[in-house]
Amino acid sequence: MKENKHLLLFSSLGVLLLLLGAAFEEMVLKDWRRIQGRARSDEGAVTVQLRQIVNASLGVSDRCVSCHVSMGPGEQGVRGDKILVAHKPVVHDPAEYGCTVCHGGQGQATDKEDAHGKVHFWPSPMLGRETSYAGCGRCHATLRVPEQEQMRNAELAFERLDCLTCHRVEGRGGTIRPGGGGMEGPELSRAGLKGYDGAWYGKHEKKSAEAAAGPWKGAFSRVPADDQGLLKIYLDTRVAASRLVTAKSVFFSYGCLGCHKVSGVGGDDGPDLSRAGEKDPGQVSFKYVPGEATMENWMAAHFRSPVSVVAGSQMPPENISTQQLNQLTLFTLSLRRDELRDQYLPKDRARAVKFGEREFATDGATLFGAFCAGCHGQDGQGRRLPGLMSFPSITNADFLALAPDEFLARTVREGRPGRKMPGWLKEGGLRQEEIQAVVAHVRTLGGPAEASTKPARWVSGDAAQGRRIFESACSGCHGKQAKGGEGPALNNKVLLESATDSYLVETVSRGRRGTAMASFLEPSPVRGALSRAEIEAVVAYLRSLQGGKS
Repeated sequence: MKENKHLLLFSSLGVLLLLLGAAFEEMVLKDWRRIQGRARSDEGAVTVQLRQIVNASLGVSDRCVSCHVSMGPGEQGVRGDKILVAHKPVVHDPAEYGCTVCHGGQGQATDKEDAHGKVHFWPSPMLGRETSYAGCGRCHATLRVPEQEQMRNAELAFERLDCLTCHRVEGRGGTIRPGGGGMEGPELSRAGLKGYDGAWYGKHEKKSAEAAAGPWKGAFSRVPADDQGLLKIYLDTRVAASRLVTAKSVFFSYGCLGCHKVSGVGGDDGPDLSRAGEKDPGQVSFKYVPGEATMENWMAAHFRSPVSVVAGSQMPPENISTQQLNQLTLFTLSLRRDELRDQYLPKDRARAVKFGEREFATDGATLFGAFCAGCHGQDGQGRRLPGLMSFPSITNADFLALAPDEFLARTVREGRPGRKMPGWLKEGGLRQEEIQAVVAHVRTLGGPAEASTKPARWVSGDAAQGRRIFESACSGCHGKQAKGGEGPALNNKVLLESATDSYLVETVSRGRRGTAMASFLEPSPVRGALSRAEIEAVVAYLRSLQGGKS
């Protein structure tokens, strides 16, 4: 009995000590208490207390301001530790929006590791410093972003035309220069969000003509029409998150939408990426990912070598710079979608979701980069990747010389059934006018079509003879019954319905330079030459296959 009393006494004392220790830690040793204890405002010491930002409309309940006190409502003047530095000026007031809506993390936690979400069970850890702009994707869907070359040219045009003489953009420009050059013109960092006067150029010209001296006379000069177009791209994409916009332009340059959907637009071969930035780090393997186990590192490793990170991946690796790889990672992390009440729904997101406006520019170069470059290459010259299907050149000059625009447009509209090429005139695909823009861009890359006065169907050769010739001279590349092999399938309904007889005859006759398809009018070491009549017989055989018949 005495021993039990001692056991009860000592265990009670132990529990009391634990409670006292926990209370001491909570009331004295917590980091946020020590930070607030050293903080000062103009009135002196600040009240040491648990602080939080609550915004029910956004679903935010953040205690981050218990450490980052100067980011809380009415406390921007608090000074002390480095952690008390006020948030840099941004579009949204952190005191209203909180922290986790943009940065991620665990808002109700008060310990650093927990608050930053660096615990194995938390699905949305805080974004790193280099990828912090990815948080903008929770609410925004920047519209009309062009592919990377146009984006870069637009940025260079703004600097080349010396617009920074008068206008400030993200902390640069708009400063008075010696000799009276420059002036404080409108801030343009958020021109794409706030809007701007579309007739600005005519008004600038008028003011320049009326000025006798000063920056209107010395700093402004005539802007060519092409440069005006680049300046429009630049202004339309100034949304106070230029790094994210640039990253998005890179995404629209490597054919990602050819396989993946984003916001309901794109291909079906790969997973939907609309919410790829919300991927739970606890649900992926970091076994073959170097460095810290973060989604940033996982995505970068996946872009660098997809099959090394995801076994069996059919995604081809991209030969891109480290900077571009990081930009792809940043944009993919931004693919997040919070459900927002109308009072917080940004205009760009509303226009994309409710009115179907494109997040990408609809010029031919951007459409080709976003939808086609993944298979056909950015130059359209095709791709040959180990272990994956080879993709043909569609900007080969010999091909384009024989392919009329309607042939190209129909191929894009209907695809090639049975092959990787899908039909893009569909919901979530391209619109008719966008297909025409892609065709026009392909022409700029490879050249015009030759004029032809012959009807679409004029060949009258012997199909039986053509079959014998095809089996001996053509099936090695194009497969038995023309169903495809190393060369493309010719027994394809869309191809045979859209290709003219002249296209088929001249392709066999001339060949295609830069490919394995040589001219059949000339002999080679492995086969003899074919006559025109024999080539027409082969085309007659191909015509007999229409509808899948052999």
